[in-house]
Amino acid sequence: MKILALNPPFLPKFSRESRSPAVTRSGTLYYPMWLCYAVGCLEKAGHDVELFDAPASGQTVEQVMSSLGDFVPDMLVLDTSTPSIYNDIEVGEALKKAYPDVFTVLVGVHVSALPLETLALSPQIDAVAFGEYDETLSELADKLSQSGRDDQALSEIRGLAFRDSTGELRRNETRPFIEDLDSIPFVSQTYRRHLDISPYFYGHSRHPLVVMVTGRGCPFHCTYCVVPQTLQGHRYRKRSIESIVQEFLYIRDNFPGIQEIMIEDDTLTADRKRCRELSEALIATGGHRIPWSANSRADVDYDTMCLMRKAGCRLFCVGFESGEQEILDNIKKSITLEKITDFMRNARRAGILVHGCFMVGNRGETKETLQKTLQFAKTLNPDTAQFYPIMVYPGTSDYQYFDEKGWIVSHDFRKWLTEDGLHSSVVSNPELTYEELVKFCDRARKVFYLRPTYIFSKFRQMITYPLEAKRIIKAAFTFAKYLVHPPAKA
Repeated sequence: MKILALNPPFLPKFSRESRSPAVTRSGTLYYPMWLCYAVGCLEKAGHDVELFDAPASGQTVEQVMSSLGDFVPDMLVLDTSTPSIYNDIEVGEALKKAYPDVFTVLVGVHVSALPLETLALSPQIDAVAFGEYDETLSELADKLSQSGRDDQALSEIRGLAFRDSTGELRRNETRPFIEDLDSIPFVSQTYRRHLDISPYFYGHSRHPLVVMVTGRGCPFHCTYCVVPQTLQGHRYRKRSIESIVQEFLYIRDNFPGIQEIMIEDDTLTADRKRCRELSEALIATGGHRIPWSANSRADVDYDTMCLMRKAGCRLFCVGFESGEQEILDNIKKSITLEKITDFMRNARRAGILVHGCFMVGNRGETKETLQKTLQFAKTLNPDTAQFYPIMVYPGTSDYQYFDEKGWIVSHDFRKWLTEDGLHSSVVSNPELTYEELVKFCDRARKVFYLRPTYIFSKFRQMITYPLEAKRIIKAAFTFAKYLVHPPAKA
């Protein structure tokens, strides 16, 4: 079967795959990683797949179709996100008009939370693959190849919601999570076959980089985090150490000039014993010669950090979120301010950089707690930091909480972004309006990055560690653009 997998055109450099999809001030652009994992599974099953990432390449729908040439897809897989969902459906409609017989299926966290509601938005959308969708898409492609659009065959596919031959919307049972993650092809192989990796940039990472995961699911229950609650669950399923090391070596051998690997597990450090085993294996095989970074909680012990640093770990990306303990408790962060402070001290001792994430507008937020968070960020002084207003996505505990409170000011998903595509917010509590949250984040970002001591430290870092200079300069120029041209209002 011929399949078109598309990260649809929307705003330039729009990171649909981000946990908070948006255009960023740092110039960050995420890989369409989950879509690429699914493409690997489809190709492994013998299907002929064309993959396009329009926000990275700058292509329009018309340009994508022109690039396809004589390739006429039988199935169309469209990645989606909450703030782009109406656009994504319009892209699907345009491609359906061009290829009337194509079977159109949507994937992603938004449609996983609202499968039937999404199908109801357009009769041109045939199906939604909800939850972890790799095997759902492979089974769907097989069924369509064998039986065509047969309602009975489609009704047997777990993880699928579809529009049947009578127009009725039907939701099948949920698909169990994939247990054998080693059976999924390396996502880096899919990148190499289909993508130009040069546009992908993380403000905290060296460039160029490759992004992968060593496991799926997160054992923690933060109220705002959308991927575990809609896509991959709260049980941390893990690849074997051997598989991970082999992919490191594959990346080393097949991506000349690669500067970093980013491990995008929700929380790699949730299993510290495994982190140590992975570190030892990377050291033993030479995989440690490529610097790497990972998402982490602020509770890793110093000895584990030291071993990870020896194995090539360069940076932790950490969600600190708030400088108020009550708020951390409200959002089920399961961490203390004291432990966070100790973590930062140990990371410096171990030589690991930290990118700190701070989110405002959480349950219990006030004007006073906003200032506590800004002060806490300055005190922690991570290598880089991001400040963003709370982004409540369908399918999360936070969305339900704020919706029941009546504090979500709009259910128009376009409002999740400003006119420029930057993070907005649709949550106004009795203490703070969403406009105040966005304004605070703009101010906090300037206060944090324009400190003379911080600016001096970056110059010193570029001199001491020349390999850091490229990402620092790129992020600085992008940030400066927003100082000269303030972002549009939400």
